[in-house]
Amino acid sequence: MRLTVLGCAGSFPSAHSPASSYLLEHDDHRIVLDLGSGAFGALQRHADPYRLDAVVLSHLHPDHCADLCGYYVAQAYHPDGPRPPVAVRGPVGTADRAAAMFGMRAEPGMRGAFAFADHGPAYEIGPFRIETTPVVHPVPAYALRVSAGGRTLVYSGDTAATPALVEAARRADLALFEASFLQSGQNAPGVHLTAREAGEHARAAGVPRLVLTHLVAWNDPAHSRAEAAAAYDGELHLAEPGATYAV
Repeated sequence: MRLTVLGCAGSFPSAHSPASSYLLEHDDHRIVLDLGSGAFGALQRHADPYRLDAVVLSHLHPDHCADLCGYYVAQAYHPDGPRPPVAVRGPVGTADRAAAMFGMRAEPGMRGAFAFADHGPAYEIGPFRIETTPVVHPVPAYALRVSAGGRTLVYSGDTAATPALVEAARRADLALFEASFLQSGQNAPGVHLTAREAGEHARAAGVPRLVLTHLVAWNDPAHSRAEAAAAYDGELHLAEPGATYAV
């Protein structure tokens, strides 16, 4: 698989990055994990949005799903007519949430532009096998384990520290883990990982490569990296918009 970071800013877009969104490609198939604020523009630099297999959402906070609104306009109002629906998988209520963000009635909402379906424990989209694991966040949220071509990536979505993320990441080739908080901060409980906790979870899962993402604008990225490195001795990266990784 090929991973491209479309956006890696945590909680809101930064001056340099859209919010969370990640393009995965394999064997001429493409899915996007999350489509946060500002990410639809970045998607168009790296892939044809009319040739996506699916958008897969970890949870329904705006910094992970708000750009479904822009995508809807591109789908519904194309000058050549409405485009075929794109699959959208997410937590229960995704279709209603998308309609509410756009100020639409729940029915039909965006259903003409998107084919909505709820997450199951595991399902397939083209060559991708996706396994979902509930994690700890103020709204229903999932870690996403994606496998194709004999390789596996685990994306934490948003989560506080939890053994469930360690189990979801076991035997993965790359961990894409959020690192919103710093150990030195005054951190709300049950919301996000610190960079150190991201490193600890990746080490406990035995993952050889870790990419830190969901980097909040007011934190020094170098500080986040140093905290993670103190707990993790594998290959360590800070996500950046446009960065690519062979999984």
